[in-house]
Amino acid sequence: MAAVCETREDATDERLRPLKVPIRPDQVFESAREMVDDLDGWEVVASDAAARVLTCRKRGGFLAGTATITIRCEGPDGLPSTVVHVRSTTKGGVLARDRTLLLDFLTPFHRRVC
Repeated sequence: MAAVCETREDATDERLRPLKVPIRPDQVFESAREMVDDLDGWEVVASDAAARVLTCRKRGGFLAGTATITIRCEGPDGLPSTVVHVRSTTKGGVLARDRTLLLDFLTPFHRRVC
């Protein structure tokens, strides 16, 4: 069974809502890519610049399993308006850290782009 956590508009914790920034989507996507490179233990396994989607992996060891994190930067081309959605899915292990992984990315990313 897989554990899943993703940003949602109705999340009670505002840090887990989609991040809205007044920056062009292509710039936010590049910042997200740089942020993943800065995070310990995270690796980019796929990058689609045209769709502005990053697929990342974070190995958590035996107890936490391996998480797949998808980061989508949505917004109109050329306009300074982007919404960042993050989803984490963990397979294997007995402990799911998906909520923590979202915050591991979103907290420093918020500081970087806001």
